[in-house]
Amino acid sequence: MQPPSPTPPQDRKLHESCHAITALDFHSNLLIDPQLWAATIFHAGRRLSDLRCQISTGVASDQHHRESTRVPDQPEIFSIDTLDYDLPEELIAQHPLPDRDQSKLLVVDRATQSIRDEHFPAILNELKPGDLLVLNDTKVVPAKINARRATGGRVSGLFVAETESGVWQLLLTGSKRLKTGEILSLGDGIDDVGTSRDAIRLSSYDGKGRWTANLSSDDDTPTVLNRVGKTPLPPYIHRKDRTDNTESEDRQRYQTVFADKPGAVAAPTAGLHFTTDLLDQLAERGVGRAFVTLHVGIGTFAPIKAERLSDHKMHFEWFHIPDETATRIAETRQNGGRVVAVGTTSVRTLETWGKTGDTTGTTDLFITPPYRFNVVDALITNFHLPRSTLLALVMAFAGIDLTRRVYDHAVAEKYRFFSYGDAMFLA
Repeated sequence: MQPPSPTPPQDRKLHESCHAITALDFHSNLLIDPQLWAATIFHAGRRLSDLRCQISTGVASDQHHRESTRVPDQPEIFSIDTLDYDLPEELIAQHPLPDRDQSKLLVVDRATQSIRDEHFPAILNELKPGDLLVLNDTKVVPAKINARRATGGRVSGLFVAETESGVWQLLLTGSKRLKTGEILSLGDGIDDVGTSRDAIRLSSYDGKGRWTANLSSDDDTPTVLNRVGKTPLPPYIHRKDRTDNTESEDRQRYQTVFADKPGAVAAPTAGLHFTTDLLDQLAERGVGRAFVTLHVGIGTFAPIKAERLSDHKMHFEWFHIPDETATRIAETRQNGGRVVAVGTTSVRTLETWGKTGDTTGTTDLFITPPYRFNVVDALITNFHLPRSTLLALVMAFAGIDLTRRVYDHAVAEKYRFFSYGDAMFLA
């Protein structure tokens, strides 16, 4: 099924644009070196209110009250400072709240440029009968692994993907010391003859921290990871002692209640706020629900390091849009409802379909201002990292001036930021 036609833009105002990106160099330390990541976050630059370059876009509504953020293509003069803001470290959420749906919700109306403080259950009043929630049903795998060399040396790493049965792609610390053909024992399970029941043999190295390895085990990859792996938390979430209690909490809470298809190494965090009861209440009120799958990869955390946004290389991520979801979107549009994406991963999946017509494949879509949104009418999302592709996407959707105001307000009102943090609804 073909994606719907985009909403025609009307009455948009382009005030000013700017664009050129530099960033700190970043590598496979993603889940391994939190000090490097802390430097990326806390020395990123100026407050949003001090940015040199600005761009704001008006929003318009068609006969179904849809807003879009399309502005004409402009030369790239968009400064890296546009993606910077000051964030006190204490506002980075280290643990989830006791109840998923008790996070704050900042309601943002793009048409009126207004913002309003609520709590997440207020989404019941913000979504209307006939709207369609589109959620990413990927499931986070316990991809953080510990291994042991034959010498007894310890190695930590991150499972990235299984390219074929028993063939792993993974990032490993101390890669310069490791050798092709070396066998690493996984986890702490040792049998009577002193060997691990699960091991990998290193088969090739790309020179940048990523290895290909062959699994040696009586069990398949999901079973092995569930046994030896831990939740792959982002590096800005600190766990001094990874006890069984904290791992149990993270394995449950760094996962959406609708997670279904294993394959992600990071959670689609906007979905973490939904409970089964809240989803049921929305359904009772006539709000539809549909699913896409995008397996979130390690690139979701990577800061932009290119001098220009157009030179930034996105990581490819696998996605799928079921026929049922495509049909629901077409029906929603036909009946005047809004397509409400839950999270930036759902946005990128839907907009990839909108641009290419593909419902399965890989995507490296990088959404920056200005951008014409073909499918998405409203967005639920968390508060994102400085200099990130996710923040650039939000600026493309809401306009940069409004986004700056939203983030300044969130800091002033002590919203919780990033994966375990609070949410915003961009209508």
